Amino acid sequence: MKNIAISAAALALALPLSAQVVPSPNEIVNAAVPEEWVAIPAEDLLVMTLAPDADGNARQVVIQLMPAPFSQGWVHNIRLFARSGWYDGITVNRVQDNYVVQWGDPNYDNPETGGEAKPLPEGLRVMGEEDYSTPTSIISIHERPAESISNSHRSRGDAYAEFTGFVRGWPVARDHQRDWPTHCYGMVGVGRNYSPDTGSGAELYTVIGHAPRHLDRNIALVGRVIAGMEHLSSLPRGSGALGFYTAEEAAKRTPILSVRVAADLPEGERPLFEYLSTESDTFAAYAEARANRRDPFFIAPAGGADICNIPVPVRPFEYAE
Repeated sequence: MKNIAISAAALALALPLSAQVVPSPNEIVNAAVPEEWVAIPAEDLLVMTLAPDADGNARQVVIQLMPAPFSQGWVHNIRLFARSGWYDGITVNRVQDNYVVQWGDPNYDNPETGGEAKPLPEGLRVMGEEDYSTPTSIISIHERPAESISNSHRSRGDAYAEFTGFVRGWPVARDHQRDWPTHCYGMVGVGRNYSPDTGSGAELYTVIGHAPRHLDRNIALVGRVIAGMEHLSSLPRGSGALGFYTAEEAAKRTPILSVRVAADLPEGERPLFEYLSTESDTFAAYAEARANRRDPFFIAPAGGADICNIPVPVRPFEYAE
């Protein structure tokens, strides 16, 4: 496992400061060797098709679902919703500036509409609040380093957690008992009512503003948007409470035409994405560069970075012929 602090020292000592030509984070990522990229299984991708925009342009959003051991009950439900066609015809119902975009059945628990809610599919799992996190013992730093929070971040806490780092390509926080995913930009969570309700996955949201880390361990995180975020973040804001659209703003609701598990699409229509392994040499150098920018534009290196300011690189790819 790579230590970012060691990587920083190596960069600093390699050349005199005046002679250094330090690559940017993007340049570091672009230099990664193919073996450092991890393909995302089609079973872990959702393809959400929104209604075309006002100019008739197609809008597609791709969501990567959270891997085990996190939030697997909700992930099961989301695949079930998608495969049953339940998500088809729902709408974006809430856009709160600098916070979230939320979508679901507009007739479910929404005071601005008066229609009948869609019946839920059979086979949904019900999770408890303890499922918002997972026991630390499940992911052992010492015994299973390839699946653990990186050493460089174990020594870094923040206002929300004793430790922060990455597990299988995802931003994660930890204390001495539990691990949990973090509310960074683009993360996808499950809408819910007051406790003890934990949500089923019928209502989902994505973060479109400053990371609301106070939601960590209070709501289930189930994935992240990896393509098409611009189609959600640019939607008109709602003027109702919490950014919900009012009855007078019904025309602002964006219809969701379909949501499909990528594995169920014809092979030629499946999106292909891969992420940079968070256990790789390149990720260690990239994370160091994000924390201490030394490329020509920057004057003063920050000396550190919030976990949400080190987004894991994800890119589309095509299989070689």
